[in-house]
Amino acid sequence: MKGMVFTEFMDMVEQKFSPELMDEVIAAAAPPNGGAYTAVGQYDHHELVKMVIELSQRTGVAVPDLVRAFGEYLFGRFHQGYPHLFEGMDSAFRMLSSIESIIHPEVRKLYPDARPPRFDIAGDGVDTLEMTYRSDRHFGDLAEGLIRACIAHFGEHISIRREDLPAASGSVIRFVLTREAACA
Repeated sequence: MKGMVFTEFMDMVEQKFSPELMDEVIAAAAPPNGGAYTAVGQYDHHELVKMVIELSQRTGVAVPDLVRAFGEYLFGRFHQGYPHLFEGMDSAFRMLSSIESIIHPEVRKLYPDARPPRFDIAGDGVDTLEMTYRSDRHFGDLAEGLIRACIAHFGEHISIRREDLPAASGSVIRFVLTREAACA
């Protein structure tokens, strides 16, 4: 997993909780590098999982909630760091539909060894959008947080239904997004 994900996670913990708590989490998780991550490095995703578990134990916040919150935070960081990816995007459905055609290719340009999850996109793109997440890293909660933050970014009223699907390995999750009728 790209080091940028690790450094952003550490920044989020320091901002939302404290630098001291982040130090405790690193000490307890005991990553091989002592917590010295670089944005361009490549690291075992299990190290991040250990840190999230340690954070959960210290805060009492459930692991899935922490990972979703991190996804929401990460979306904001993407918006700040890569504003060109948002150019011409006028809705959450438009942006989310472009993950495989625009966003992930850009990620691979920036980080050639990145292995982002795959999303299969279906639905009419007007009232419904189906996004099927496939990854060997089991970060569906992170994807959900990113999706939720995207919807909030565009200020839209879209409900999300999540279906965890059986998979031989990794995780497969279908997110069904439905535009809610505007209130008069």
